[in-house]
Amino acid sequence: MPAKVWIVDDDASIRWVLKKACEQSEIKAEVFQDGNQIEDRLLDTQPDAIITDIRMPGIDGLELLNRIRDRVPDLPVIVMTAHTDLDSALASYQGGAFEYLPKPFDVDDAITTIRRAMAFREQQVHDDDDSPPPAEIVGEAPAMQEVFRAVGRLANSHINVLIWGESGTGKELVAQALHRHSPRSNKPFIAINTAAIPAQLLESELFGHEKGAFTGAIKQHSGRFEQAHEGTLFLDEIGDMPSELQTRLLRVLSDKQFYRVGGREQIQVDVRIIAATNQDLVKRVAEGRFREDLFHRLNVIHIALPPLRDRVRDIPLLAEHFLEKTAGELDAERKRLTPDAINALCHFQWPGNVRQLENVCRWITVMASGQIVNYDQLPAEIRAVTFDDEEDSWQRQLRKLADQKLRRNETNLVTDLGRSFERTLLAAAIEHTGGHKQEAAKRLGWGRNTLARKLKELGLD
Repeated sequence: MPAKVWIVDDDASIRWVLKKACEQSEIKAEVFQDGNQIEDRLLDTQPDAIITDIRMPGIDGLELLNRIRDRVPDLPVIVMTAHTDLDSALASYQGGAFEYLPKPFDVDDAITTIRRAMAFREQQVHDDDDSPPPAEIVGEAPAMQEVFRAVGRLANSHINVLIWGESGTGKELVAQALHRHSPRSNKPFIAINTAAIPAQLLESELFGHEKGAFTGAIKQHSGRFEQAHEGTLFLDEIGDMPSELQTRLLRVLSDKQFYRVGGREQIQVDVRIIAATNQDLVKRVAEGRFREDLFHRLNVIHIALPPLRDRVRDIPLLAEHFLEKTAGELDAERKRLTPDAINALCHFQWPGNVRQLENVCRWITVMASGQIVNYDQLPAEIRAVTFDDEEDSWQRQLRKLADQKLRRNETNLVTDLGRSFERTLLAAAIEHTGGHKQEAAKRLGWGRNTLARKLKELGLD
């Protein structure tokens, strides 16, 4: 099996950091110190994504990008370069780079970008193989049923939609579902994260540019609006869009036409906009940080995605879904969770929402030994959560006590633990009823004689 991602950089420290981060995220990675090393490899095998530096001896990143485009046009390439090297960044986008990653970069951002590139590659392969459409969103909680109903009601609509939800709740999945069930389903679905692209590049990415519009613009470039013509354009993290681009976006939504950067010819487009944000746009409007007229243009229909902590009943369902999905992706054994493990997942707060749960299921698939996974095999951050005040915590404690006794080769567990169980219940009932034995017996479901016998047997009389 080929590596999932190839890392090309003449800086050994960058190669080490990225490879280590990929390994910790269960992404196979292979490193190369220059572009010459991978050119011949592409003839025999291909990764799911390539991340390359621009400034390298021999073949630089832009030349490598061009050669990859010639050999494997749909292979996503992420280009790394310094913040100050704006011309190179522009040229990399113009050359067809999947994404631009400025140095110094945040490792988490780099992994997120790599995952998006790999997902893009996987989708390209599925499209080529005429595979069935991706699975629908999973959820049984009432809040998710509302989301499903909204998608259904919008099935025959071209109307703009604003999706709100915390990071990781699945906003892009909902956007894809809206597109897939719309009259535009056979046209392009184009997604762009407006917060991930530097402000200087975002205008060109959205609206394109003409040859010679700025340094590095060596040929005409079509923006995301043109690419999404007659289809759907998904603008993720719209709340972070710079104010000057908000004005241009409003004009396009009003007139359905625009100019490329440096252009003189108006481009006419027919695009449905689905926007998403994890911010309170009403508050940002009140603060003067987001245009009110643009907000109302986007917020024709509003869909709110609940955080995972508010849809606890979906956690076992989602975990099963992700474990099955991950086993298929990694060609690994399908893991199954014990009730105490599922209980722990349900009590975790999931600040990263569904995306975090999916990553935990990946971790379990790779790291947990055996097919059956119990509480003790979960990641440390899940086990760190305590829920001693919850009514079912005694089951977890009983399981731990049983495990300890079994490891010590003790016998008669049912008798010994049963006596402890009865003694605890009896003591609680007697205390609760103020020593009134007949009432305590009634609460426990025993007769008075049974209660008297148990008190004597257990040394509580």
